[in-house]
Amino acid sequence: MVSTGTPTDFIPIAIMFLVALGFVAFVIVATHYLGPKRKTKVKDASFECGIESQGNARFPFSVKYFLVAILFVLFDVEVIFMYPWAVNFKELGLLGIIEMFTFIILLLVGFYYLVAKKALKWEE
Repeated sequence: MVSTGTPTDFIPIAIMFLVALGFVAFVIVATHYLGPKRKTKVKDASFECGIESQGNARFPFSVKYFLVAILFVLFDVEVIFMYPWAVNFKELGLLGIIEMFTFIILLLVGFYYLVAKKALKWEE
């Protein structure tokens, strides 16, 4: 029989949580009051890799860029699902092969749909 914990068993976790929360609040307040408050035009200017900024940084990105990024993440995660299958290839037997081929076919159907809709073309 598995015994369940009593509420007193969770007191150390609650104390640790409260100490961590208190530390975060203390550091935020301390840096706000102790940190320097000298704001100048040079300090507030954008700076990246030693190159002076030019123009406005808030120009819109193409939706294609975000679409390709999301599709990359989608297909990358699907490939990650293939690793456990490859590790347990022998133990899964014929059913595992059928399931993986079904998964790969669905993946290829989705990829074919993307190609057919020209979602990966940059020029238009």
